[in-house]
Amino acid sequence: MSTVIVTGVTRADPGVVDQLTELGVATVHEAIGRAGYLGPGLRPIQDGVRTGGTAVTALCWPGDNLMIHAAVEQCQAGDLLVVTTTSPCTDGMFGELLATSLAARGVRGLVIEAGVRDVAELRAMGFGVWSAAVSAQGTVKETAGSVNVPVSVGGQIVRPGDAIIADDDGVVCVPRADVGQALEAARARVAREEQSRKALADGRLGLDLYGLRDKLAARGVRYVPAGDQDSR
Repeated sequence: MSTVIVTGVTRADPGVVDQLTELGVATVHEAIGRAGYLGPGLRPIQDGVRTGGTAVTALCWPGDNLMIHAAVEQCQAGDLLVVTTTSPCTDGMFGELLATSLAARGVRGLVIEAGVRDVAELRAMGFGVWSAAVSAQGTVKETAGSVNVPVSVGGQIVRPGDAIIADDDGVVCVPRADVGQALEAARARVAREEQSRKALADGRLGLDLYGLRDKLAARGVRYVPAGDQDSR
């Protein structure tokens, strides 16, 4: 594994990232072709928080948060720190003190494919965290890794400067070069959903709105009166 700290990373347009954030993880994920979702293993430690920013990445050894400390220096206002490890780890690699340091630099939150601790304090300070585990188990600061290199999280590649959107539904990554197209597609999806929402609120059934009756028939589904079902 290379041990480098990459500086001067080009980031996605922050204005576009903020607009994507307003639309939410599920909408963005669907709009970009059901891509970029970092998986159900990353869950928020808080409720009702939605945030987004540009990725600073840290690749650490399990049980060792040395490179998280190194990554803090590379963070700037509007970033989200994205951390993973070279092999699976649930240790509490991040807590209140690191969050305090990141918050002082204007970092909007943490996505970590490992564990966190000091959860009550993190919630109280309003620092959003999406993690794979909560654990009081501490870490060491001994082994070199890398900062601002492409990392794999939940089977998806996250590159430095990519857009990261996180809310109660999980986390989605949008490649830096695609944020404009993603915003256009997500807005179009919101418009379509608003039309559907109005129709459903007016009493129309999804079976009719989405043309699902023909799909049921094509798959051999029959409507039969009660008492006439085939009992075999």
